[in-house]
Amino acid sequence: MADIPKTIDEYLASLGDEQRATLERLRRIIREVAPDAEECISYRLPAFRLHGKMLAAFGARPNHLAFYPMSDRTVETFKDELKDYETSKGAIRFQPDHPLPDTLVRKLVQSRIAENGG
Repeated sequence: MADIPKTIDEYLASLGDEQRATLERLRRIIREVAPDAEECISYRLPAFRLHGKMLAAFGARPNHLAFYPMSDRTVETFKDELKDYETSKGAIRFQPDHPLPDTLVRKLVQSRIAENGG
């Protein structure tokens, strides 16, 4: 079994160039919207915690990348804007060549901050 990454940098270093670049962009946007968020690894995924509450996570799978808003309510709220992506209660799946738009990622993170009480 592969070593479990201890940091987001370690996680990203294990990925191919295209996946890594796409997820680094996602990370940058999350940091812009939530500069006080703490980076961590949760459930073996790169994640962000704000004021002690989970905010969001992301990850790579063999056939897709995913953004995890850690809230089924957030996915439901933005279902119209997410219609071009495969979603489940707590995940939004996408391809490196069809990433989530920056504006949408900002809205998702802002929504999670509000949902967690600011």
